Amino acid sequence: MLWKCSVCGYTAEGEKAPEKCPKCGSPAEKFAVLPVEDADKIYAANRTNDIHMKIVRNAAAIIELCQEGLDIDLDPGCHAVFENSKQLSWSMKQMCKAEIAGHVAKGKW
Repeated sequence: MLWKCSVCGYTAEGEKAPEKCPKCGSPAEKFAVLPVEDADKIYAANRTNDIHMKIVRNAAAIIELCQEGLDIDLDPGCHAVFENSKQLSWSMKQMCKAEIAGHVAKGKW
């Protein structure tokens, strides 16, 4: 079963609600069991949410590497590749963040 805190939105898994919310400290009475349909959406999206978050982290790392390459400024060819890669990575990062926001809005988080 999945339980959702009505105060902060934290979702917990278990046979009963936690004694207190790990995020906001609210008591168990503030948790409500999620309907099966809502819980199924969260379980179904779990892996893709993780993939999106990993892409965001990796894109951020690529942006940092590209900036390092731009700072070295070896030659115009390198500069162009690093600048283009930095922009593409920013775009990938933003697309994944938008998809995560869409999942949250649809209760798939």
